[in-house]
Amino acid sequence: MTTNDTPTIVLVHGAFADASSFARVIPELLADGLKVVAPAVPNRSLLGDSAYLASVVRQIPGPVVLVGHSYGGAVITVAGTEENVKALVYLAGYALEEGESLGELQGRFPASELASALVYTPFPLEGTDGQGTDGQGTDVSVEVDRFPAIFAADVDPALAGVLAVSQRPLAAAAFGEAAPAAAWRSKPSWGLVAAADRTINPEVERFGYRRAGMTTVEVDSSYLVMLAHPEQVADLIRAAVRSLTN
Repeated sequence: MTTNDTPTIVLVHGAFADASSFARVIPELLADGLKVVAPAVPNRSLLGDSAYLASVVRQIPGPVVLVGHSYGGAVITVAGTEENVKALVYLAGYALEEGESLGELQGRFPASELASALVYTPFPLEGTDGQGTDGQGTDVSVEVDRFPAIFAADVDPALAGVLAVSQRPLAAAAFGEAAPAAAWRSKPSWGLVAAADRTINPEVERFGYRRAGMTTVEVDSSYLVMLAHPEQVADLIRAAVRSLTN
């Protein structure tokens, strides 16, 4: 396998988190000699975030494996149509169908504990000229006191406390935007179900993965499976990489 053939793993974080949520997975991948990119997703809108990720992917030479956690799964579903994306990996993720929104997919199933712990905070929308404002948006985050139990029940409590106060909110607009494409229709895909997830109903994950015909594994884990079970996450990414290099 030449350097140009070695896939770059692009790790896409979800809502209420940032790229540091992959801190325990990245060393595993680097030790394998893989190239890794973990961009900061704006978390402003599904369409905008997907366009941003697609711009990152287009600048990477050679094949790319997109790995999306939670909301990041929706983002890779759209951005994964880029030509050099060769595989998709979903971690406790939303695998949307074309024309489907996060709210529509999630609304098919009973709500998780997260629903009662959300906090809504207004923020100004920037005007088209970059000066002043044009309306108001809404940021969605999680009650700090409830974050560790709902998000990170099997993560070190001290770390969970740090994550709780350093959340990256998701703009509410992202929940209602329909995916204009579903990359899993044309790209091989793998999915990990976090069976003890209290943030996303695991049935949402299972349904999306089944519909996409993914190779699926289940891990008895909280939502933050990358921090709780990094070896199993890395193994699933390795399986996707092997499929491209064998």
